[in-house]
Amino acid sequence: MPVTPTRLAKLSGSMSQSGFTLVELSIVLIIVGLLVSSLIPPLSSRIDQRNYNETRQQLSEIREALIGFAIANGRLPRPAISLADGTENPNDCTNDMQCTGYIPWTTLGVKKTDAWNKMIRYSVTYTYAKNNVLFPLTDYASKKVKTRDSNGVASYLIGDDDHACSKDYRCAPAVIFSFGKNNWGTTPEGTAIADSSATNADEDANAAATTVFFARDPSDVPNGGEFDDLVVWIPPYVLFNRMIAAGKLP
Repeated sequence: MPVTPTRLAKLSGSMSQSGFTLVELSIVLIIVGLLVSSLIPPLSSRIDQRNYNETRQQLSEIREALIGFAIANGRLPRPAISLADGTENPNDCTNDMQCTGYIPWTTLGVKKTDAWNKMIRYSVTYTYAKNNVLFPLTDYASKKVKTRDSNGVASYLIGDDDHACSKDYRCAPAVIFSFGKNNWGTTPEGTAIADSSATNADEDANAAATTVFFARDPSDVPNGGEFDDLVVWIPPYVLFNRMIAAGKLP
């Protein structure tokens, strides 16, 4: 049957009725784009929360590994030899600065990086990490941990400003921490993560700390600024009780 102008017009009309016009297609694409963009923030938040939870669990496992090392060896391990060598430094520390570095991941058999691929940090009381020395209960740990409330007022979670660490005012034997998603830290390849903030005072304090650390929820508060570090420590009497139960302390 020949295609007449009238029949061609009918065919064209039928096609336009059964398909999308360019305007309709554009509207659909815009709607799809809006739906996709609305999903991105919740997805990003879920990823951040997953990374936070994963790193928190990892730090808890490292704490248990440190206690296990102390039960087996009568002391806590020193930090790793270097960024590239996860074996415990064989040499005794003479101060807290020397005993602050990276977790000795090879010695402990743990993962060396957090969920953001940053090296996990570790600071141990140097008198608790001496070769061939079983630290007595009368020795005192040196790590203090502070926090802040929503008004930015600082307080101590362990230790305080009024008393030096001693057998009567116990401080933490060791601290393990991650710099979190933002600011500070080092990749396994040795790349230093830049501190992109000028107001994150508590994160800055942790980056330089050897004895006094900050631990608080991720937030932005007066005086301390924004914060997403994850910090855990070994409570002294948890360590003592576990070692006494294992026969390592009297």
